[in-house]
Parts: sequence; C-alpha cells; structure tokens
Amino acid sequence: MAPTPAQPHFPSAYHRPSTAPTRALRVTAPDGASLACFAYGNLAADGSNGPHSGGDTCTTDASAGPASSASASPAAPVLFLHGNGEEHGIFGPQIDAVVQAGGLAVAMDSRAQGLSTRGTEPLSYELMAQDALLACDALGVARTHVVGFSDGAIEALLLARDHPERVASVVAIGANLTPEGVDDTDFPMTRIAQANDEWAAWVQDATVHPGVDASLLVPQATECRNTAELMRLMLEHPHIEAASLARIGCPVTVMAGEFDVIFPHETAAIARAVPNARLVIAPDCGHSLPKQAPDLVCREVLRHLHAA
Repeated sequence: MAPTPAQPHFPSAYHRPSTAPTRALRVTAPDGASLACFAYGNLAADGSNGPHSGGDTCTTDASAGPASSASASPAAPVLFLHGNGEEHGIFGPQIDAVVQAGGLAVAMDSRAQGLSTRGTEPLSYELMAQDALLACDALGVARTHVVGFSDGAIEALLLARDHPERVASVVAIGANLTPEGVDDTDFPMTRIAQANDEWAAWVQDATVHPGVDASLLVPQATECRNTAELMRLMLEHPHIEAASLARIGCPVTVMAGEFDVIFPHETAAIARAVPNARLVIAPDCGHSLPKQAPDLVCREVLRHLHAA
C-alpha cells in the first residue's frame, strides 16, 4: 500500500520582499553546495558599529501599527538568516524596512532550502554559519548586523560568539540551545521525518507503483529526503553551552513568542547568558514571528539597529 504523500514543510503564506534585489548570485561552498545569495538596497553601506545601548526586558504589543523606518538608518549591512525549511523571502517586510531606512539587506537561502542545494557535508548549524560568511564575502560585506529566525537565530548566535569581528549586532528570534529546548507536542518532527523517508522510498521504487510516472509525483524524493534530514537536524542539534555565549560582545536582542515552541526557560537562558542582552516577548504569538507579527518584528529590528 502506498504511504500518505508527505506534506510541504512550513507551507503557510508570507510576504516576500516588495523590492527587487540589487544583487543575486550563486556561491559554491567547498563541499559543492550552491548557495543562493541576495542583496537588497544600498550597496554602498559600510560596516560601522556603535556602543551597546544597555540591557532591558520588554513586552511589545503585537497589534500595534506598521513600523516606521525613520528612526533607524543602519550603517552596517543587515544579514537575514531564515528558519528550517524556509527561504530568505520569509523576511520580506523586514528586508523592505531596512531598505526604506537607507540600508543594505543581505540574505541567503540556507543549504538544502529555497534555491540553494545540499552539498555533501553533514548538516550542522556551524556549517550553515560558515555558509553565511561565504555569502557575505561574495557580496563584499565584511561586517554585518545579523537578524536570525529559528535555525537562523542559532546561526546568528554562533556567528557572534565565534566570529566577533564579522558581527556588529544580533537579533535572535526563536533560538534554542539544545534539541530538548523545543516543545514538539504539536510539531512531531520524528513522525514528519519518517513520513518523508517513507514517501521518498516509495517514489523511488518504480516496481511498487506500475503505471505511475514517478517524475510527476509531488513531492519528489529529493525534496522529501531533504525535509527528513532537516527534521533530524532539529532533533539532534544544536548543543550550545549557555556559558559560551558570555563571549558575545556585541548588542543582542533575544525575541520569542508568548506561546513559542521554544520553552520559556530556554529563551531566558539565552538572554541571561549573553551580556546585556535585551529580551522581547511577543504576546499572543507562537514561534513564527516573521509570519505572525511582521510589523512587530520590523519595529523591534529597527529599534535594535538604532540602539546598536
């Protein structure tokens, strides 16, 4: 009997950037992955950075109006790193806000996601953080603010910890330090991975579905294998010692939803570990803040950039 077709990973709607990129190119990683890299806005933006504004904790009203770009004109470019199974367009409103503020927004599709290919190295957040540096190098960006969501937020923290010379500041939205820091009650990653593996195996076995052209089946086997591997990435990684984040010296804003899949104690541990980190909890929101509350994220990103 045929398995149930695997469902798309993170299929919910979102707004992609409303402006065209000023640069779009492919960068080849050492293991052969082809990384889709993009720049939006002011290509002349430089990499300056100001003093830390100090730490505080706040709760922001998710129902408030759109962000104003007048208060922030980021000197350093802003690098956007998306979440698991997504592509850089998830940050459409935030990219637009940075561009409208006169800044340069840099983005990429993480390997095995969006328009980027898989490569041969084992998937890890450290590997994808290195990919982000490759993207910045290709776009001529020496130092950048980093805005990361979910997997991208993990990568942002790793970049700030391990490559401080490249990072001006960080906004980490929905990051976790360990696999145990994620509540998978409503997001059964193990079952999703298994369903994708089963569908891929069925698609690839032409003997079990005679009369069916496997090239017409959706999703394709490669997509399912990638999704299963991305699920296992979250099941098995990251493993970040909270104490190691004390090495981060740049301004950091930690964001999460009130009803995030990241356990509150995990978010609090990150905010405590990073010196002078600012903690923002979005009321009545879940994990996907760039989709659920794009205006809120725009405001907090611009506020952070203005302070940093």
